[in-house]
Amino acid sequence: MQQITPTLEAAAQAASAATAPAVRHLRATLLWPLRLMPTQGTLQQQRRSPWQVLKEMGDASPWREEFDEYTGSNEGFHERHYNEFVSFLPYVQRFLYGEGRRGREAGGTGGESPMRVFRRRDIAAVRVVTRPGDAPVTLQVIHTDLYFFFDVDVVMLNMEVGVDDLSLPQAQEVLYRFGRAYPGGWDAQGAALHCMASVEWLDASGRVFASSDAQQRDLFLAHVAEHRAPRIAAHWAWLMQPLVSDHSGEPGALRFRQLEYYRMPLMAYLALDDPRRLSRSDFIRLALVTGASEPAVGGGGPLPFAEEHLEDFEQRFCYDRFWVNAGSAPNTRYLCSGRSLVVIGAADSEFFCCRDRGVLAQFRHQHFLVFLIAHFQKAALLMFSDRLVEALRRLDVHDVASVKVFKRAIRASFEGFLRFTHRYWFHEISEQAQVRALSHLCTTHLALDPLYDEVKERIADMNTYLDADSLRRQANTVVRLTVVTLFGLIGTVTTGFLGMNLLAEADAPLWRKLLWFGVVGAFTTWLTFYTMIKSKRLSDFIDALSDERHSLRTRLAVLARVWKPGAD
Repeated sequence: MQQITPTLEAAAQAASAATAPAVRHLRATLLWPLRLMPTQGTLQQQRRSPWQVLKEMGDASPWREEFDEYTGSNEGFHERHYNEFVSFLPYVQRFLYGEGRRGREAGGTGGESPMRVFRRRDIAAVRVVTRPGDAPVTLQVIHTDLYFFFDVDVVMLNMEVGVDDLSLPQAQEVLYRFGRAYPGGWDAQGAALHCMASVEWLDASGRVFASSDAQQRDLFLAHVAEHRAPRIAAHWAWLMQPLVSDHSGEPGALRFRQLEYYRMPLMAYLALDDPRRLSRSDFIRLALVTGASEPAVGGGGPLPFAEEHLEDFEQRFCYDRFWVNAGSAPNTRYLCSGRSLVVIGAADSEFFCCRDRGVLAQFRHQHFLVFLIAHFQKAALLMFSDRLVEALRRLDVHDVASVKVFKRAIRASFEGFLRFTHRYWFHEISEQAQVRALSHLCTTHLALDPLYDEVKERIADMNTYLDADSLRRQANTVVRLTVVTLFGLIGTVTTGFLGMNLLAEADAPLWRKLLWFGVVGAFTTWLTFYTMIKSKRLSDFIDALSDERHSLRTRLAVLARVWKPGAD
């Protein structure tokens, strides 16, 4: 029986591969939100935007600012770009595209888009091996971009890849394993879990730029033990250069930290021979990006989770407005879990595969921006939350300088959050039914509204605390000045009663007047400062003196505590 079992498993795998729907074209888009750390240096250097720092590196950086169809010449502006633009409401258009050339020519930066894109063009393909022993798959790299945002310390890596003619299990494994910043663990044999067995960036001639080091377990263990932060896999670290991980020992003016889970948010476009052949389990695995199922004898794969957990799958994760055998793109289904957005359709549908007016064009333009906006908002909110935690961690209430730094950090976070709210926070981004529905699915699954309310409340609590602390300090200062004024009033009235002079030095020589002036001035100054030092205890005495419920003995006891050591 032990000899028959492997034969049955091999037969099941072969049968599954033969019966699985073929994926004629696969497009996958990765988004990697990262937090940019403050730059070190002079005040002028710190005020420079991160993209200015990257731009000034010149040939030392492979990234170049991308002047797209909206900022370049009119010859590159096509109908698909127009359809993208008109899909969004005016305030979203201003965020994505700025005010156009006339607005930019008006002066300043008000007419420019607050989003800057940098692209590197040296990577032509990526060769991946999903599991040890599997045949390598080469994915074409469509583009690799960095998205920067004005006034928000967030950068987002965007990579789009494509490949033709894969089996469905192959496509599922590529989607499941590719976008991993580092391995999630290792098995008993030391093989990395859940990520690609091998990843290699290739140039146009097939030369390898960088490879994954996910199988080198000791490097990742040592890094976490030393830095209490995960180590970015070598191929992703190479791709981000000259941006470097803040926890690495590499020098770099632009440093980043991870904000979210190590799996990068993913979009996928799958053109299949017959989408109706997909089972419910296939749709669930694509929507939740769980990878391919283990083939079973008799065909069909099990559900990735318990049936009770998935009983409302269609209501929560599916947008089935076009899941009908009619229309220009029949049998088109959208799957959204927040961290993924997948569109599935028929490869023989001209509209579904059209890159200018069809679903493919919408996937690469409107739907990508819907996904980008949602994940940028989440990344920005997490960035503000991190700032608050760091400000509290550095606070030492016994250090005046630390308290001042804390106050400046909280005030800056409050001001930055206000600007984020009015510039980047949208509840509705479109009135088109499909775009609006997909946006709502993304924001709901990402729980953006609860996260926004939580961060807003935390920042408001911090700001309220600072206001209350300022009022308390002002009240204490007023009390001290009142005490000094009150006790100074006694001497003023006494010495100035009816213009009386205790010492008739009006006709004395100038040197004697100056001497008396210095002596009295020094004594008055000392007495004022001494009264300030004792003002807290003296204010307690004044309170006791004005309270008619206290006896004379109690009042004298409070007065005696003014000079008692350690009375506070």
